[in-house]
Amino acid sequence: MQIYISEDATISNIQDDFKVAYPYLKLEFYRQPHAPGAASPAQDRIPPATPIEDVRMMHSFGWIDISPNRTAHELEHDFCRLYGLNAQVLRKSGDLWLATTKTDNWTLAQLNEEGNMVEKR
Repeated sequence: MQIYISEDATISNIQDDFKVAYPYLKLEFYRQPHAPGAASPAQDRIPPATPIEDVRMMHSFGWIDISPNRTAHELEHDFCRLYGLNAQVLRKSGDLWLATTKTDNWTLAQLNEEGNMVEKR
């Protein structure tokens, strides 16, 4: 599974494509990277309508791997390394979205399933 990051994409384009694959996960993008094991501050969140050209550090485009066996950490790392975007994966927990700070080593499939299980309780 992959998402295409185009030169004219917005943050919401990437978020929507990710949401199709993982309905119980969410990608948020921030102006600064977060420290390992920490969540990004809410005030650094980039609004969804923002063109990625306005916020990314590397002006490349192409595919990013969102396969189920990849971890949240690997995905966040690839967004930064390949596109200069500071991403954070969040998991649905009832009415809340929790940053995967303690579960960054879980696969996207595991995180999505955990969100699904919490939703069913």
